[in-house]
Amino acid sequence: MKLHQDPSQAALNTVTGYGPGYVEVNKVRYDHSVIISPEGEVAPWPVSRFDALDAAHFDGLRERAPEVVIFGSGARLRFAHPRLTTALTSQRIGVDSMDTQAACRTYNILMSEGRRVVLAVLIETEAAE
Repeated sequence: MKLHQDPSQAALNTVTGYGPGYVEVNKVRYDHSVIISPEGEVAPWPVSRFDALDAAHFDGLRERAPEVVIFGSGARLRFAHPRLTTALTSQRIGVDSMDTQAACRTYNILMSEGRRVVLAVLIETEAAE
């Protein structure tokens, strides 16, 4: 059996790699926190430390009209405090926290199924907020 890539999927933002301190989308490497959705630009996410997260970081994700937000928390699983995601959950937008590797894989699966998913990847750096 010969498999062919679905051309309708070719234009979607797909995570093509990840590792310590970076994530790669459509073979473009980002070494800072980003917001990724299947369509549109990969946007910088202005947070560089887990302990600097605040509600405004998550509130801005609503404008992408997701049904679910996946939070990639870095090398290990960490949960954002529920008060930070209230604006999302109060509008019945699901929020799942995962380590970045699991978040990237899950995003790719949901995106390929046509789901309205947003991936918020935290890349921690030494830079000040």
